[in-house]
Amino acid sequence: MSNTNETNYKSLAGGGEGTLNSFETLKEKSNYLRGTIAEGLQDPITGAISPDDQLLIKFHGSYQQQNRDVDSERKKQKLEPLYGFLIRIRVPGGVTTAQQWLEIDSLADKYGDKTLKLTTRQAFQLHGVLKRNLKKTIQEINKSLLDTIAACGDVNRNVMASANPFESSIHSEVAEDAKRVSAHLTPQTNAYHEIWLDGELVAGGEKEEEEPLYGKTYLPRKFKTAFAIPPRNDTDVLSNDLGFIAIVENGKLTGYNLSVGGGMAFTFGNTATYPRVADIVGYFPKEQLVEVAEGVVIFQRDHGNRSERKNARLKYTVDRLGLDFFRTELIRNKGITLQTAKPYNFQTLGDKYGWTKGENGLWHYGVFVEGGKLGDRSGLNAKTALREIAKIHTGTFILTGNQNVVIAEVSEEQKPQIEALLKKYKVLHTEKLSQLRQNSIACAALPLCSLAFAEAERYLPSFIDKIDEILKAHGLLNTPISIRMTGCANGCGRPFLAEIALVGRAPGKYNLYLGASFVGDRLNKLYKEMLTEEQILAELTPLLADYAQTKQKDEHFGDFVIRKGYIKATTAGLNFHTL
Repeated sequence: MSNTNETNYKSLAGGGEGTLNSFETLKEKSNYLRGTIAEGLQDPITGAISPDDQLLIKFHGSYQQQNRDVDSERKKQKLEPLYGFLIRIRVPGGVTTAQQWLEIDSLADKYGDKTLKLTTRQAFQLHGVLKRNLKKTIQEINKSLLDTIAACGDVNRNVMASANPFESSIHSEVAEDAKRVSAHLTPQTNAYHEIWLDGELVAGGEKEEEEPLYGKTYLPRKFKTAFAIPPRNDTDVLSNDLGFIAIVENGKLTGYNLSVGGGMAFTFGNTATYPRVADIVGYFPKEQLVEVAEGVVIFQRDHGNRSERKNARLKYTVDRLGLDFFRTELIRNKGITLQTAKPYNFQTLGDKYGWTKGENGLWHYGVFVEGGKLGDRSGLNAKTALREIAKIHTGTFILTGNQNVVIAEVSEEQKPQIEALLKKYKVLHTEKLSQLRQNSIACAALPLCSLAFAEAERYLPSFIDKIDEILKAHGLLNTPISIRMTGCANGCGRPFLAEIALVGRAPGKYNLYLGASFVGDRLNKLYKEMLTEEQILAELTPLLADYAQTKQKDEHFGDFVIRKGYIKATTAGLNFHTL
């Protein structure tokens, strides 16, 4: 692993310009992410921790939040906001055992808000954990042999992989590669173990105090990595800072196409920020995987913008310095020369639902989870169903990048038992759902996210009900169309890669974006601003009617609106704001 040059960071602020932002100084003085987190957890006067520690605790996998639904009432009672903590649990490749599922499910009931959020990065999220229970919860997560370190913060986060490693030997091999990259890029600080585990070590052995890859200031901004296996792009690989597209030749995984510089977030009113689809920069053989991953991290560590956090992601570094410079630095730092990228073809970014059979004869059942929120409500007892299945299941569960879950490695003998439990608890089979709903994603948004301007997770299901009526009228219920809704432009639900996207601007008002590809390789573009539900439906109705009447064979909606001139194609992140 490469040694960091601590003196390099200040000279590299802003790519050679400006001064370090305050977060860089905080990280450098934090004693490898310790700050005063341990002391803040002991303070009984408040349910919050200090502003500095709120930033540092992200590296440990947690965000401080408050329940905005009750803010007014608590203010009347002269009480501080109802603070709680989100805990994000890393699950590389999304694979968990049945026992781990039961333990995380139990923690959601014991310490959280009794729901499980399945994220778009194949991770679990617990919401509503009170400060006094935060340490106990993280300790119990670690006892399940999962952890929360690096689930958030300016480091490489949970590494994604195509959702079912048991589907074929290729899928299994890629999943193992994802785990190797995840382990290699995990921070080495002892702070996590000291603060949360009372100095105990997680399974895997001794941890170094130094950060041989990251240094004291870690990365300039968050960093996301994903693997994909064509023809399925279920991880939205091109939305990531670092992506690996599996190349299979003669039934063998030979290597990967490397993609760099993807990212979804931007800031309203700031055209210097924008979402971006990653560039495919070349191919490399499988044996160089870990070295290539480290080389990309080093490039961003040394050249990312440390003066302006809004322009600190790798996507901005790539646009500022160019791909030729990136390739030169990969050679200089790691001695790796990329080959010409190999051809590949993505056909969908969606999940497989229902029963499929793997090469080894075991069965896998894809469960649709609306908005990624597992709970028991409205007669649909999905959380209970999966708990009861986990009690008897001898295989695994897999979280998908589309907020769904796969009940994996089901034997022929167990299949009828699991089918019976799915029916008993009314877990819907997807043939009863429109293709639009099956290809939907929503971020958590209100009431807990402080950045949200509008609803998403709680609202999208009823909104799709209304669009489904339009689709039904035009014979489009079984036509695949992707839709995503987020409470703000931070991109947690990857809205800018949806054919139809609704991004919150104010309570009850959304920007409408159209024109992304169905396979995740083209951004959408702003169509109309600040629309109410009524206005959104009024805009979509004639578009969907025209689509039904004049679409070409196998033409996706995102391609249709561009061909018909309703909107211009976004060919690069830099022209996302060009109408």
